[in-house]
Amino acid sequence: MPYIPLPEPLPVVVVSATRIERASFDVPAAIDVLDAERIRDGQLRVNASEALAAVPGLVAQNRQNYAQDLQISSRGFGARSAFGVRGVKLIADGIPASMPDGQGQAATFNLDMAERIEVLRGPFSALYGNHSGGVVQLFTREGKGRPTFETSASAGSDGLYKFDLAAQGESAGISYALDGSRFHTDGYRDHSAATRDQAHAKLAMRTAGGGKLTLVASGLRQKDTQDPLGVSWATWLRDPRAGETDAADTVTPKRTLAERYNTRKSIDHQQAGATWLQPLGGDASLLLTAYAGNRQVIQYQSFSRAFQAPATHSGGVVDFDRDFHGGEARWQRILPLAGGKLTATAGVEYARSTDDRKGYENFDGAALGVKGKLRRDEDDAVTSVDPYAQAEWQGERWQLTAGLRHSRMRVSVADRFTANGNDSGKLRFSQTTPLAAVLYRVTPALNVYASAARGFEAPTLNELFYSSGGAGFNFGLRPARSKHAEAGVKAVLAPGVRVDAALFDVRTRDELVVDTSAGGRTSYRNAGRTQRKGAELSLDAALGAGFSTRVALTSLRATYESGARLPGVPRANAFGELAWRESAGRWGAALEAVASGKVYAEDSNTERAAPGYGVLNLRLTAAQELGGWQLKEFARLNNLADKQYIGSVIVGDANKRYYEGAPGRNWAAGVSAQYRF
Repeated sequence: MPYIPLPEPLPVVVVSATRIERASFDVPAAIDVLDAERIRDGQLRVNASEALAAVPGLVAQNRQNYAQDLQISSRGFGARSAFGVRGVKLIADGIPASMPDGQGQAATFNLDMAERIEVLRGPFSALYGNHSGGVVQLFTREGKGRPTFETSASAGSDGLYKFDLAAQGESAGISYALDGSRFHTDGYRDHSAATRDQAHAKLAMRTAGGGKLTLVASGLRQKDTQDPLGVSWATWLRDPRAGETDAADTVTPKRTLAERYNTRKSIDHQQAGATWLQPLGGDASLLLTAYAGNRQVIQYQSFSRAFQAPATHSGGVVDFDRDFHGGEARWQRILPLAGGKLTATAGVEYARSTDDRKGYENFDGAALGVKGKLRRDEDDAVTSVDPYAQAEWQGERWQLTAGLRHSRMRVSVADRFTANGNDSGKLRFSQTTPLAAVLYRVTPALNVYASAARGFEAPTLNELFYSSGGAGFNFGLRPARSKHAEAGVKAVLAPGVRVDAALFDVRTRDELVVDTSAGGRTSYRNAGRTQRKGAELSLDAALGAGFSTRVALTSLRATYESGARLPGVPRANAFGELAWRESAGRWGAALEAVASGKVYAEDSNTERAAPGYGVLNLRLTAAQELGGWQLKEFARLNNLADKQYIGSVIVGDANKRYYEGAPGRNWAAGVSAQYRF
């Protein structure tokens, strides 16, 4: 009986992995797509973790600390990060949101304008180069049709509020989408207030010969964002909101470390980019991307004057001004071959960042938390150049994919402050990462696949900056190298019911792990060999009568050779949702369940692990139309049972202040109004 392809029952289109628009059902990789409805409706749209909780294999933790950003890990990659995102590649509208050394900030994602988020895990991630234990791509919407104006306001527990203004439309062949917002919170934890301003602009236009030019610009500003730091187990038990008391403080009652040193961070980030996609004829196309930006950060850490005294120490205030730029050129062609279709892709990516970095004492001779004497002054530069090639042959039932990427990264340090030793030097890292995958269409509703690849993870600048004991640049760190294997099934069990399942195994040598972490400063070392093996399952089902469900399950055993568990990685985590929407779309409700296994905080697994937890959340939505206005409202009640739990850990903290408490029962509500002219 001949194989007769049928339309995909749940037509979800992705571009990750294959770099062309494909139905996710036909991609031989673990990949999930979060649409605009899941990202926007019933959410504050402040943290990507709001939506990413529904993805198997991914752990996205809101640390209740906007000075350090989210913790995001994919199959255990990135779990060691003390701040920001490492081990997972972040991309927004085709432009990297990760620096060339591999570190990124999820806070730069503009969720108010999100159209979808694609999350790629497993071997195919290797085709995105250094630090690609997983890939999270944000795609923002483009302006369409008549002009519209939208405003929204939301509020919630702990002094939270957010205001947003947006406009979009299309005129004379040019589409535009503009957005600006302000978010503020007093913070759930003591000394954790934050104010964030974001702006986003996107223009798109058609060019001669069927081409398309897209321009994107964005900005993020956080002034004096408070850092509550981690706390000990005893402090968390006493009060999940409290900070750790500073035993050396002479004031009565004693202040917390965060209060005494006024730990805080200011961020000013802007970037702009352009993407030009041009058909070349004969089913060929050329994509050109260029971008540039600047990031300025000043951070006050919790180091005492005594600790700053050694000449080898670089101070408790980090102050850097970073310029970055890069680009990509990609050629692609589709042609018939052996009764099927071959898609060939070749390209090269380039990225460079330069830092003017200084360090100061967190003491001016009279008070702590004030910029004091200069203790570090250097120029840091990171350059990466990555050529790659990929080929995919698609027949009636078989689909074969092969890819190759060569990653090269150079790090250079020019030390201008040599009183504590000369840290000038250079490092070079390189790795070739091959990929092979096969997919077989058993029936129109069942695909099976297998894939394998090598991975590469070089140390980031922040992992190189400090050696153990507070000394200077750590030139001894080596990149981690890994082997990935995955097998999976994608099936449509009934109309509107789809299941994706995957088994995986990852073996890594020279794993980058935390050596010591104290007061916001972390040093790293290379461990021996590690293994990550596990299973993922996702289920989406339309149940009828307006009901639907989403389930995402992960089982992951991540261990060292000794058998000890990798810190920061839960053995299991789960997400479940039962949602209902009235047929006309005017009313909706959903019950969400989120659960996680216990998490160890350090390599020996001897310190108390953060216990596993499970929480329930409720969300309600409503929508109305009044003339040219479209109104929407939402309300959320999170942690219905008011459970006390630890939401995230600081891996390897030298003072055993590992724990970051999550909120008890809390609420949020908002309203938006859109007018179409």
